Amino acid sequence: MQHFPAPVEKLIDCFARLPGIGRKTAQRLAFHLLSLPAEEAEEFAAAITSAKSEVGFCKFCQNLTVGEVCPICSSPTRDSSVICVVSDPKDVAAIERTAEYSGLYHVLHGVISPMNHIGPDDIRIRELLARLSGGGVREVILATDPDTEGEATALYISRLLRGADGLRVTRLAYGIPIGGHLEFTDAATLGRAIEGRREI
Repeated sequence: MQHFPAPVEKLIDCFARLPGIGRKTAQRLAFHLLSLPAEEAEEFAAAITSAKSEVGFCKFCQNLTVGEVCPICSSPTRDSSVICVVSDPKDVAAIERTAEYSGLYHVLHGVISPMNHIGPDDIRIRELLARLSGGGVREVILATDPDTEGEATALYISRLLRGADGLRVTRLAYGIPIGGHLEFTDAATLGRAIEGRREI
């Protein structure tokens, strides 16, 4: 049974399809949108339409961009011999915030997840291999999340790249966060920190 007019129910349903949004939150968002002045509501709708129609994927790294090539790939200051492989465009933003990395990226747009019926052909691994076949890359950094799917994806890619001439394949180091305490660190993270130790 519908509790609200059909257009409102439709709006609630649309919000409820977003990840992490339940029915109550969707309802709050819908009513907030309805309470906005007409110009703001139109601006919101236009922003969605514009993002959907204008944003595409960079022909090199598969990151989100307006135009054929993203600003990172077109920058002359970036080190094109290093490619950091991430699962999602949000990961690019996270690494860029560190201001510690000056190479290029490759966005997979997902991870291998047999439980969700996502295999290697469903993400952008083929495009990565095509980039690497052109030569000039000396290191690939696998920066997928340290969960089951991220580890499986990193392992799969590392096996594909094993034996490539002059190509170093590395994995992001994982360990104890700055300001953390050993006694509160889980065993898997502590084990990774010991395994990834380096000289000082």
